[in-house]
Amino acid sequence: MLPGGLQGQTGTGILRGQIVGSNGQGIQGVQVRVEATDLQAFTNVDGQFQLSVAPVGSRIVWFRRIGYRAETRTATISAGSTEQLTVTMEIAPAQLGEIVVTGASRAPEPTIDAPAAVSTISPAVSAQLAPTGQAALAVGRLPGVDMTQDGINDFNLTVRGFNTTTSRRVLVLQDGRDLSYAFLGAQEWPALSMSLEDWGHVELVRGPGSALYGPNAFSGVLDITTPTTRETLGNRVTATAGELKTERLDLRHGGMLAGDHLGYRLSGGYGRSDTWSRSRTNLGDLASEYASAVDTNKYPVQDPFPGYELLPLKGQTKEGSFGLPGPATGDRDALVNYYGTGRLDYYGSSGSLLTLEGGDARTENEIYVTSVGRFQVGGADRPWVRAAYASPGLHLSAWYSGRISRDQVSLAAGSPIHEVSNFLHVEAQANRQIMHGGARVVAGASARRTYVNSDGTLLSPQDDGRTDEYYSGYAQLEYTAIRHLRLVAASRLDGSNLYDTQFSPKLAVVYSPDDDNSFRLTFNRAFQTPSITERFLSVPAGVPADFTALEQALRSSPLGPALADVPEGTLFTTSSAVPVLGLGNEDLNVERMLNWEAGFKRRLGSRGFATVDLFVAELRDFVTDLLPGVNPAFGPWTAPTEVPADARAAVEQTVQGALTAGGSPEAAVGLTRLPDGSTAIVFSNGNAGRATEYGVELSAATSISNSVMAGVNYSYAGFDLDSSASVVGQEVLPNAPNHKGNVFLSYFGRQGLELRADARFASAYDWAQGIFAGRVPPSAIVDLTASYLWGGRYRAQVLATNLFDYNAYQMYGGSTLGRRTLFRLTAYF
Repeated sequence: MLPGGLQGQTGTGILRGQIVGSNGQGIQGVQVRVEATDLQAFTNVDGQFQLSVAPVGSRIVWFRRIGYRAETRTATISAGSTEQLTVTMEIAPAQLGEIVVTGASRAPEPTIDAPAAVSTISPAVSAQLAPTGQAALAVGRLPGVDMTQDGINDFNLTVRGFNTTTSRRVLVLQDGRDLSYAFLGAQEWPALSMSLEDWGHVELVRGPGSALYGPNAFSGVLDITTPTTRETLGNRVTATAGELKTERLDLRHGGMLAGDHLGYRLSGGYGRSDTWSRSRTNLGDLASEYASAVDTNKYPVQDPFPGYELLPLKGQTKEGSFGLPGPATGDRDALVNYYGTGRLDYYGSSGSLLTLEGGDARTENEIYVTSVGRFQVGGADRPWVRAAYASPGLHLSAWYSGRISRDQVSLAAGSPIHEVSNFLHVEAQANRQIMHGGARVVAGASARRTYVNSDGTLLSPQDDGRTDEYYSGYAQLEYTAIRHLRLVAASRLDGSNLYDTQFSPKLAVVYSPDDDNSFRLTFNRAFQTPSITERFLSVPAGVPADFTALEQALRSSPLGPALADVPEGTLFTTSSAVPVLGLGNEDLNVERMLNWEAGFKRRLGSRGFATVDLFVAELRDFVTDLLPGVNPAFGPWTAPTEVPADARAAVEQTVQGALTAGGSPEAAVGLTRLPDGSTAIVFSNGNAGRATEYGVELSAATSISNSVMAGVNYSYAGFDLDSSASVVGQEVLPNAPNHKGNVFLSYFGRQGLELRADARFASAYDWAQGIFAGRVPPSAIVDLTASYLWGGRYRAQVLATNLFDYNAYQMYGGSTLGRRTLFRLTAYF
């Protein structure tokens, strides 16, 4: 550090330039980084970049992009002046180990030295998937990832198993802003207010991240860093059309003001399409829907309790009376989403960056699967605003993110749902080199306030309109003990009015004997707090059950005399309409994880990169999904007090046996009495004791030639449930395959032609969540994309997801998916 310090001078200068290929055309997405600083930028479509550099002096600048040979230049930058560079990059094998990541340590470091399992998604891959608008597809190709899809935009993403229909174990950040929403804590992928082409650097930290990020980083962190305004100058217009009546238009405009100190960007988009989701208002609709996807003899399909939904999808009507089954007719309303955002960046004279941005995204008619049935959102708005200050050693941010929806409905129960919720979050973080560069300290603190109001449609009245507070402090110390050996220690304290203070430590040892190999050992503790839904939910979960016939059968049996004092129709309070409810559990414990990992990373000569990651994790106080019988507050149903004491047990056992024999084991286990003494069938949450997960993740990528690249990853995960909550015919499951993998082959030509094929494989697995329980068949999905750039200004693209139309469902209760082919034209000017 000393020579660099002697060369540095006070003041700020501008480094500006252009990166071109051998054909003279600008190269987009090149990472420009000033060595030994946090200063970096990405080139725009013309290959241009600009950086404010402080302190000034002689600086080494790196230029990197996957598929090109890395370049360095030395630039002498003077205060108040502009240094101009033009750099030519040659197509060359990828140097994946040189990619710089920040998510593992909240500070920049090469991937090969990161103290965690880290995968990255290049801007080129994001751009290839941009026609779909489906951000989660890119993440689902990474090792260790469990991704399920329902319909078009409902994705559930986790790492290393224990997936759910409202998964929230992976923290998703966009420029440090949490993209989940307060009520569920889960992601709403269609509400992203950006095009995938505007994803800059994306990385996934696999494994627990609570030591630096807190509760929602239970299984991993997905960190999306969007380009600054200097990296997106000019205009872009994109139009997409294709199967499922897909139409999409995205616009972007960016420029500079105030002598290149103030940058701005405006963007917006509109899209609509049909969906693979179907109405299920008739008995057997789910079985009919799945018959086209699986061999029903091998994978029997049984409709979940009670077997049909009261309401059809929007735009359709149901034949027959309300409350009774009947076929749906008519055309479904299209899925619609649109967004608008604006961003201002002020580039300070000391190399600092001040950002103010905000926007709104709206989604309409989307269908979501939950453990108590499917919901359709007629319309939901996701407004947000963010302010941030960044300098080489200090980051400050404050952001607001909300969700407003008064047009939602439970298809299963027919009940309306309202939600107004928001986050307000402030955070500060400092990074500093100490001990003459032999150590680095990262430290920060944050505070968050959440607000949730459902107008009594989702939460019980005493718990509605609630405000909760969360606060944390964290630190990480990295120390180079001896040459090639780095020690990392981190810890975080999290507190809230909802749970006891949690301590999340992390210890890691990274040994790099040379520039091509790295070994890692890691131990950390993570925690996951129950969501507002899991604690305080109060919502109808299905059609009320009619137990009139059951009561009459009991009265006609030898137990009839014991019911003589029970008024007709009241054995189950209101026997003709027993409520089916989803209720939260205020007594849930915080879920905890102890995790051990070993990793190995290796550069494969000059052409590739390979990783091996092993993990064993122990989950304690595992929080179940909504299931009958797991919440001790709702014990087995008891006979009315009018039944004589010596006959009560016989009545209760007969009722449970009749429901089980009649094909309703969930009703038998969930039948209970509420605190007011009335009868209901309750689905709730519980803590399922202890679970162990273990496995291996393998990945490798190599450049076959200067234009052709191939990669493969494979993941195995095993699960032991030492003490699981279970019901008749259903138990708590990881909801993930034991075996899964991805293969890709890409071609990047000198003349602007890009081709890529991806294949995803997953073994069959059992799925159980709430009313949905069944077998998910194995899958093999192939995606293909091709694009051509001409004149440096125009790009044509064709993309086919699920190219061979492999009909399958990825979660039990989700929709059967098919092929989707899209065409896209983009103009840059």
